[in-house]
Amino acid sequence: MTAVSDHVVGRVPNPARPYSGERRAAPGPAVAATTTLTAEHGDVYVEPGLTPLAAREANRSALSGLLDAVGVAHFAVRGTVDHGTVVAVAEEDRERVLSAVFRGLSQFPGHLSVVDPDSPRPAKPVSSRDPRAWRDVPSARVLQISWYRTDPGRHLLLGHEYGCAIEFWQRQGTHLVAPRANRAAWAVAADGSNVLGAARLFSRFVSDWTPAHLAPALATRPEFLVNCADDIAFPVDAVYTWVDGNDPAWQARKAQAKGEVYHAESASDARFISRDELRYSVRSLHLFAPWIRNVYIVTDDQVPAWLREDLPGLRIATHKEIFRNPADLPVFNSHAIESQLHRIEGLAEHFLYFNDDMFIGRPVAPHAFFTPTGTARYFPSRNRIPQGPVVETDSPVDAACKNNRALLKERFGRVITQPMEHIPYALRRSAMEEAERDFPEAWARTSASRFRAMTDLSPTSSFALYYAALTGRAQPGSMPFTYLQLAVPDLADRLQRLLDGRDQDTFCLNDAFSTPEDIEAQQELLDGFLNAYFPTPSPYER
Repeated sequence: MTAVSDHVVGRVPNPARPYSGERRAAPGPAVAATTTLTAEHGDVYVEPGLTPLAAREANRSALSGLLDAVGVAHFAVRGTVDHGTVVAVAEEDRERVLSAVFRGLSQFPGHLSVVDPDSPRPAKPVSSRDPRAWRDVPSARVLQISWYRTDPGRHLLLGHEYGCAIEFWQRQGTHLVAPRANRAAWAVAADGSNVLGAARLFSRFVSDWTPAHLAPALATRPEFLVNCADDIAFPVDAVYTWVDGNDPAWQARKAQAKGEVYHAESASDARFISRDELRYSVRSLHLFAPWIRNVYIVTDDQVPAWLREDLPGLRIATHKEIFRNPADLPVFNSHAIESQLHRIEGLAEHFLYFNDDMFIGRPVAPHAFFTPTGTARYFPSRNRIPQGPVVETDSPVDAACKNNRALLKERFGRVITQPMEHIPYALRRSAMEEAERDFPEAWARTSASRFRAMTDLSPTSSFALYYAALTGRAQPGSMPFTYLQLAVPDLADRLQRLLDGRDQDTFCLNDAFSTPEDIEAQQELLDGFLNAYFPTPSPYER
C-alpha cells in the first residue's frame, strides 16, 4: 500500500460482471501524491470508495466469477494471511481453471505470481502482459492473481497482497488435500458440499459486525467452520472525545466555568482546537479497522458539521448522558470526561479509546489490541514517571501519573514507572467500573475537576490500564507507531516521511503548544497530508 502519481490507469469492472466494460484513462496526478508508478506496476485500475477490504473483496469476487463462468467448483480456504483471500479448486479442473484465468487476464490485464509453498520468500508479482508471468503456471500448486487498484485521487495503491490465491487440491482417496498449510484443515471430503462461512473466518481484519456488503459470507467447506484458539469473536467498539473549541456556545460555557487553571498547558487554546482530525481518524477506522462494531463520539452537546447521524454504527454520546453527577458539568478537563466513558450506554466490554488526533495507519487486526481470550494490551512509554510526590512544577500529565502511582501502590503494593505511548488505549469496561468502585473519592474528585488539577487521575491513558493489568486483564504489548508534535520546525518533512512510508500501525498528531501564528501554516500542511493519507470518506460523512 502506497501513494501513487503519474500513470495511466483503467477502470475496474463490476465484480458481478468481472470482465466487461471499457478502459479509460484516469484524471491527472494528484498534487499530494508521493510515489510515481513505474512500468513494474503494470496496469492499475481506478476504484471510487477504495479501501483495502474493498480491493480484497473485488479481487476475490472477480476471480470467483471467472470460475463460475466455466462451471468450476471452488470453495474459500482459511488462509494464513489476512490481506488477501484463498480459493481451492480440484487438481482435475486445472485445465479449465487456467483457461478461464488466461482469458480473464487477457481482457483485463492484472498481475500473477506462482507461489512455491516450500519457498521462504514470496514470488514477485509479474504483469500478466509479460510472457514470463505464465512460464511456470501450468504446473503451479498455488497461483496468486490480482488487479492493482487506486483511488480516484491516486493516493493509494493496493496491490498484489490484496489478491486472491488459487490452490490446486489433490484428490487422495475420499479427500481433497491442500498443497500448503492453512489455519484450519489439511484436507476436506472430496464429495462434500459447500456451506456458507462468516467473513471473519477468512481474515482477521473482518468481524461479525463488518457490514455484509463489504465482507460477505463465503462458500466454504464444513471443515473450516471451527472456532480456532486465535480467533477474536467478541465485539470491539471505538470511543472518541471531541470538542470544537471555535463553537461560540462552548466558548461561553468555558468562560463562565468556575475553577482555577494551575498550568499554562491546561488552558492552552491548542488543546481545544478542532482541525478536522476526527473526520480523518474515523476514515482511518473505515479504511484500516473495519472490524470495529460501533463508534461513539463523546461531546459537550456538539456535533461535527460533516457528520451524518442517521446511520447505524456511530452515535454521539453527550456529557449529560454519561456523567454520574450532573453537578460536575460543564467540564473542560479530558481527565474528567475520560473518567465517565465506561458509562456510555451500550458500550462493549472491550473498546479502544481514541483522542481525535490518533489514527490507524495501515490495516491492523483487533489482535494488535486484545488477545483472543480478551486480555487488553497496553503500550508503555520509554519515558519514566518522575519520582517523588506531586509538586507545583509538574506538568498535568506527570501530576496525574504520580497520583495514579500512589493509589495503585497503596492498593496492590506495586509501583508503576512508565506512562503510556500515544497509541489508542485498549480498555476493559469492567476494569474501569471496578476501579471507580475501588477508588470512589479519587474518581469523583477527577470527575469534578472542570479544568486539569493537581489531584487528577489519568483514567484511560494510565490508571485503568494498570488497574486491568494488576487484576489480570491486561498485558504489555508493542506496535510500530509514530508520535508527532505539530509545533516543530520540520513538520512538513516529518509528515512527508510518514506519508511515504505508511509503515506505522498507528500515529498521533499531537498539539499542546502551538501559537495562533503557527496554526494557519500547520493547517495547510495537515489538510494535504490527511487527504492524501485517508482519501476515502467514511460512510458517516455528509
